[in-house]
Amino acid sequence: MNRKFLFIISICSLIFLTSCWNRKELNQLAIVIGMGIDQKDGKYIVTTQVVNPGEISSSAGGGGNSPVVVYQENGNTLFEAIRRITTVSPRKLYFSHLRLLVFGEELAKKGIGKSVDFLSRDPEIRTDFYIAIAKNNTAGDVLKVLTALEKIPVQKLYDSLLTSEKAWAPTLPITLDQLNTDLISKGVNAKLSGIMIMGNVQIGEKLANLQQSKPETLLKYDAIGLFRKDQLVGWLTENESKGLNYALGKVKSTVVTIPCPEKGTADIELIHTKTDLTTEVLGHKPKGRIKVEIGGIVGSIQCKTLDLSKPETIRHLEIKAEKRIQQNMYKALHASQRKFKIDPFGFGEAVRRSNPNYWHLVSNDWIQLFEKMPVEIEVTLNIHDIGMIKNSLLNKMKD
Repeated sequence: MNRKFLFIISICSLIFLTSCWNRKELNQLAIVIGMGIDQKDGKYIVTTQVVNPGEISSSAGGGGNSPVVVYQENGNTLFEAIRRITTVSPRKLYFSHLRLLVFGEELAKKGIGKSVDFLSRDPEIRTDFYIAIAKNNTAGDVLKVLTALEKIPVQKLYDSLLTSEKAWAPTLPITLDQLNTDLISKGVNAKLSGIMIMGNVQIGEKLANLQQSKPETLLKYDAIGLFRKDQLVGWLTENESKGLNYALGKVKSTVVTIPCPEKGTADIELIHTKTDLTTEVLGHKPKGRIKVEIGGIVGSIQCKTLDLSKPETIRHLEIKAEKRIQQNMYKALHASQRKFKIDPFGFGEAVRRSNPNYWHLVSNDWIQLFEKMPVEIEVTLNIHDIGMIKNSLLNKMKD
């Protein structure tokens, strides 16, 4: 009896545990690595950048064609526009390897909430891709531009976003999960990096653009865009974007240029930062505080009168750099409080964590409180190294 029962169970298991019932062969899929979303005349315009495998394969060597194919269609909804692309693509679009999503600026101004809802709901789309805005342009045009060094343009944009954040600091790599969190939070406003097209789009989408040492059309990240709810309200400048990133603790490395006592400039390379952003409540009124501790090294000196062998000279450079960083942070703060009237820093979130009872009372009116909230910014920079030589060669050169 037991043997018969086990036999029946085994047969049933084989029926229900069939493998590869919903398999998709690679030669039936179009691997989407970049997607752009625009809106015009009430319709969504979806642009996808798809890998051309024959041109990417090193063994094939390429046939002189574009390494990517761009498909574009429109629809009343995002879902409809994406499905309509099947009328021009010979393969089904596959979004699991998506690396970058770009919103057109006009769509971002109207609101990205519906688009984010769709992307978060689709089980095929992973949430670890980065998101940016096409500044002064459409997302479709950004995805059409071919790039040098990297065969796949979106991979170039993906790498550039990470590199610029680590080495320059005015950009933010934001994923879908992070954007979702910022959009629904009352204590912090969403922000995304901007991408600009430098040059002519029609030239940039041709291979001839890459067949010269200096391409005529380039893609460039440019500062940070701020959102009120799901709508883009404006752009920070490069220095303001750096100031915001200092406050958020996102600066890994960058360069601060300061003036010399007489003439010339000095560059201080920042090699690590530590930020503490807090909000305390005094007399039922909030007060913000940002404390930044930075380590740096002397990158270059173009001053004839500075003697780096003296401790007071090093301290002079530290103070100058501290003031420059502090100025950028205050610029970002003033733009947020006075110009845009939003809180991209997350002071509201700091209140929610430290004083939840107070936050419960003021959460609906937080922006009005934030506009008038005083914020103290403290920057401490320690220069650890001055490089391979002590003083500038300019000191030894005759006028």
